[in-house]
Amino acid sequence: MNTENSSPQKQGPRAGRRGLLKATGMFAGAAGLLGGNALSASASSPGSATLKRQALPPWKPDPTFYPSPGAAMKAPVETLAYVVDVNPFEDGRPDAIRVVDLDRESPTYGQLIGGVEMPVAGDELHHFGWNACSSMLCPNAAHPHVERRYLIVPGLRSSNVYIVDTKDDPANPVIVKTVTAEEVAERAGYAKGHTVHCGPNGIYVSALGAPDGGGPGGIFVLDHDTFDVLGQWEIDRGDQNLHYDFWWHLGQDTMITSEWGTPNMVEGGLQPDLLLDGQYGHRLHFWNLRDRKHIQSVDLGKEHQITLELRPAHDPTKSYGFVNSVVSLTDLSSSIFLWHRDEAGEWAAHKVISIPAEPANEEDLPPALKPFKAVPPLVIDIDLSVDDRFLYVSCWGTGELQQYDVSDPFNPVLVGSVRIGGIVRRESHPATSGPLNGGPQMVEVSRDGRRIYVTNSLYLPWDAQFYPDGIKGWLVKIDAAHEGGIEFDPDFFIDFGNRRPHQVRLQGGDASSDSYCFP
Repeated sequence: MNTENSSPQKQGPRAGRRGLLKATGMFAGAAGLLGGNALSASASSPGSATLKRQALPPWKPDPTFYPSPGAAMKAPVETLAYVVDVNPFEDGRPDAIRVVDLDRESPTYGQLIGGVEMPVAGDELHHFGWNACSSMLCPNAAHPHVERRYLIVPGLRSSNVYIVDTKDDPANPVIVKTVTAEEVAERAGYAKGHTVHCGPNGIYVSALGAPDGGGPGGIFVLDHDTFDVLGQWEIDRGDQNLHYDFWWHLGQDTMITSEWGTPNMVEGGLQPDLLLDGQYGHRLHFWNLRDRKHIQSVDLGKEHQITLELRPAHDPTKSYGFVNSVVSLTDLSSSIFLWHRDEAGEWAAHKVISIPAEPANEEDLPPALKPFKAVPPLVIDIDLSVDDRFLYVSCWGTGELQQYDVSDPFNPVLVGSVRIGGIVRRESHPATSGPLNGGPQMVEVSRDGRRIYVTNSLYLPWDAQFYPDGIKGWLVKIDAAHEGGIEFDPDFFIDFGNRRPHQVRLQGGDASSDSYCFP
């Protein structure tokens, strides 16, 4: 594996354009930018000139960008995945991005075939994303000719952000730049980068809070070409303080953000006093995307603690989406809420799925759950298929992945389920013998909706509370039937041993990486 910590490649988008103009002249460069041919004149004798047509390659959009969800669903099947690999031990070894072979015809199918280690230990890599995606094809996109090349990888503990180049050797990417915690703090006032989304006018990175561990949390933006921190995204944040995820309805010029807690509230693990007092996040925030101003908050109820993953409809004409609430203070259940516009045109949210806790013997439970004699489902992640038909819900506590038909988003129907791991159940996998721990946590869906990839580690301080015996990491693949129903691929089980896998990204894009401007 190769690791290089330096400035971005010299032939980046801006350097390439300058080189084009320098090499072929201003008019040739302009023609190249427009995808045409350049004309150059050479005088072979006084008073005569010969025009020679110089062919330049057309500057076309990245072939992994698609104008609509329907077009994306027809994309080629993914052959590689990138997976966060966290080292849970303080032994000086760094975290890594590992590369998985997903090609069914390959002799190394379902195996780790490469990757890149981070330059320092202790980052706790978490969520990451692409520098560019299908939103580059939006009519207002400022960077239509960038390519899906770089993985933007934040360290949740270190606050560093790594720029990882996958182009030359996708199985062995290299780090080409480190955006330091100091640069993020100085230019944006934020720390603890968490989630990355590629927007039409910048690379957006969420942050849990301020460098001192307090609030507010929010979003900062990186330049598409240099990866420099441009600054804090919010112009007017209203009463928003807590932050977690963000996504948008590009067709409605609306951003949505959710709430977890400040770094001081989460880095030491789940704090029972804050939880029981309802101090973790329980609101959604809606923003004017163009003006960068807060316009409305929707409270899901103080009893619904820890509001995490946002999954808006991929169809840009639709104004709804799903968000998970991790735990209810009334009965330990988890909930899925649907946000939508009401009859007055205001944003509203309604609970559409409730997943109950499961009774358990006290001796089978970790100390944090013994008084309750039950296992909460602890829904930490959800994912929506690109056709907006199926919602996948990972129950990390009870060890279950659920599939809901959400063709009618107000009335989801449970149509599929598999069990693996769990705090008490410790369900096995067809490719293994013996119990497994952890449970379905991060879930990623292929663009065509037929393959789901699932890992089992949440976040080191919280892993230790709910699985105190130590999580043994794994990655599995689940196959989905066209009309609903899911089952394990019996030939796909990757054992990470004592390392902790988390976010998965598919080469070319996946169900949670891209947004679209055309229906």
